[in-house]
Amino acid sequence: DRCAGDKKRHRTCFLELYVYFKIQKAETCVTAPFVLTPAGLEGDSDLQFLLLGGKLVKVRSKSWKHGRYFKLEEDCQTFSHESKKAFKQNHTCECYLFSIEDIESVRKGRQSEGLKKYTDASVEDLCFSIIFKGRKKNLDLMAESPEDLNKWVSSLEKVINNMHNLSNQKKSEHWIFSCIRKADKNGDNMMTLKEVKHFLRQINVEADDSYAADLFKKCDTSNSGTLEGEEIKQFYYMLTHREEVDVIYEKYAQTEGQMSDRDLLNFLLNEQREQATAEDAHRLIEKYEVDETAKQNNCMTKDGFLMYLQQDDGCIFNPAHRSVYQDMNQPLNHYYISSSHNTYLMADQLKGPSSTEAYIKALLKSCRCVELDCWDGANGEPVIYHGHTLTSKVLFKDVIKAIKDYAFKTSQYPVILSLENHCSVEQQKLMARHLVFFLGDALVKKPLGDTMPTNFPSPEALKGKFLIKGKRLNKLDSIFTNNNVIEDGTVSEEDEAAECKENSQKEKPKKSKIKLDKELSDIVIYCKSVHFNSFEHSRENQAFYEMSSFKESKAFNLAETSATAFMHHNMDKLSRIYPAGSRTDSSNYNPVPMWNVGCQIVALNFQTNSKEMHLNQGRFLPNGFCGYILKPEFQRSLSSQFNPNTLTEGSWLKKKIFHVISAQQLPKLNKEKQKSIVDPLVKVEIHGVRADNASKETDHIENNGFNPMWNKKFQFDISVPELALVRFLLEDHDTASQNDFIGQYCLPLTSVQNGYRHVPVLNKRGDIISSASLFVHLMLLDAP
Repeated sequence: DRCAGDKKRHRTCFLELYVYFKIQKAETCVTAPFVLTPAGLEGDSDLQFLLLGGKLVKVRSKSWKHGRYFKLEEDCQTFSHESKKAFKQNHTCECYLFSIEDIESVRKGRQSEGLKKYTDASVEDLCFSIIFKGRKKNLDLMAESPEDLNKWVSSLEKVINNMHNLSNQKKSEHWIFSCIRKADKNGDNMMTLKEVKHFLRQINVEADDSYAADLFKKCDTSNSGTLEGEEIKQFYYMLTHREEVDVIYEKYAQTEGQMSDRDLLNFLLNEQREQATAEDAHRLIEKYEVDETAKQNNCMTKDGFLMYLQQDDGCIFNPAHRSVYQDMNQPLNHYYISSSHNTYLMADQLKGPSSTEAYIKALLKSCRCVELDCWDGANGEPVIYHGHTLTSKVLFKDVIKAIKDYAFKTSQYPVILSLENHCSVEQQKLMARHLVFFLGDALVKKPLGDTMPTNFPSPEALKGKFLIKGKRLNKLDSIFTNNNVIEDGTVSEEDEAAECKENSQKEKPKKSKIKLDKELSDIVIYCKSVHFNSFEHSRENQAFYEMSSFKESKAFNLAETSATAFMHHNMDKLSRIYPAGSRTDSSNYNPVPMWNVGCQIVALNFQTNSKEMHLNQGRFLPNGFCGYILKPEFQRSLSSQFNPNTLTEGSWLKKKIFHVISAQQLPKLNKEKQKSIVDPLVKVEIHGVRADNASKETDHIENNGFNPMWNKKFQFDISVPELALVRFLLEDHDTASQNDFIGQYCLPLTSVQNGYRHVPVLNKRGDIISSASLFVHLMLLDAP
């Protein structure tokens, strides 16, 4: 409203963030005060099956297979299983819990490393695995019969999908009512004043006795000294009342106290800055209005308006970017490609475990370039692990089978297998045969078309295909000139392999040669590894398909001293950047400067939860989360003289101004300390070219993680919005030490929607916290 009628101010670009961070959990139907049933599943036979529970065999090793009783708790979001352990002569029953929200997927059959290793193929139709988010170990189980297996898997998948597809408002209800249920210590479905105080601490509110007593008195209409039934519902509504939404709604609800389709259109045009029509307003009413009478009158009630604000149409992330919307017919090197380093590792690179599960997790996050460090293994079978360390080993063929099974579940666009080859020729031959056998026609074994290409094919042309990156004995055009080699040969080892060797030896070793098997060489088509000498040498001597890998220190130096030359190099060729070998903890470097000079394969340690991975997730969030993002036109045009370090006039210069006002509701951090309440603050960060990098933060609010409000205004001046990422960071203030991480969300500035929007909140792993969201007001317009 501050901009209304001020045309001059409309020319500035400013983003206001009116931020509410709200803890919300699964959609519910309150059938009794504290008994929660997922909406749409009332009376469902699959849900009743899980609530009743049953016996399953838990598998940990060949000798450790024990029956356990599993069941879904009454909150319909927590699973428990019992374990009997002997303590001296007595037996006690321990109960282990895990949340449905912690489950990433359910896999039917012997689809985990544990089940493949510890069970026989004859029990395939009894096995299934529960795969958890993050590093938590899989839960490998066996049912008593195939019918029982199908019932468990289908029931679990139904409840999980139901949880994932809920509105934020209903998730909030579920979370709050589950907290009420926990606060009801004696389980009598009533709340005393003492229990109300306990509940307020659970939801992150440090309330003095007078506030709690006043709230309790207003709701205790029966004067019974307890809250029950409708009184508890009234308590909930008073607690979750959204005053800021009332203000917005009442401003635009000009039709007998409700928002007509015309009122809603005015809101969409004036506040949300959308190119909306009357049809758009009708669509939103039809989609979100909960009152049938209002819907028939083409009106939106306050409840319907709140529902709209909390769904995709009201999200900060442009819903048009949730699907593939970019041109996918450009050459492969015109895209940023989501890429992983040491993909096989689940933890650090000194003694962490290697696992096929690490590849599966990366691929399901739309990683499109994975790394395979290949070494000679026992019994003639090559293995993958971090050489010369205590990391565990995994069979090469098992990794290839896992990649084949999961490569295209999240994205259909091509996957690059980056080989770091330390194997003997004999085991290289087996590597090549495994690749050809398991990947079949999906493996690119020759260039597309009948003539020698002069440029990369597009991601669209390579859909469902695998590319091998590695050493090749000869030029690609030999395929078309009948000049192909027929014998094994010698090549220099990979640059990263040489660096790894250098880090493990006191003296700098000479770069060694390795023998390369012809069969393995022949399946390297578009990604031939070569050593980098200089940009001039590459331009004059290297073909488009010959690519170099840069360790981070060299890449950052080139990006600093020769940014424009580096960008032009990437207009013709692919570049891969990898973390320094000294990062033994598998930490990450900042990927943004590498994207700023057009590098495509910016490989990060996906297994490490870090700010750098948050930025990576934000970069690849749009375009259907397909793992490919089209670079800006000025990073693809040969005439471009863009330099991210010294900005000059050009098509990339599109100045914006970004304003922020914020208010939050934040989740409890220390679940062990019931009286621990967060002191929340919000940081808003811009990551892009050097001139645009900035960070600003609100003051912290003491002892209120439920509904603190700052009304703090930030302004960011942004010069190159096409390269800018916005990151919201939520922290718990600590006067004595570093602030604690609460949650974050990152997205490209070009995917931000104007107006009143909600912002999803992700945990450190990058998984969504369904219980949380920010409510913001944004205005991002062109600067004068």
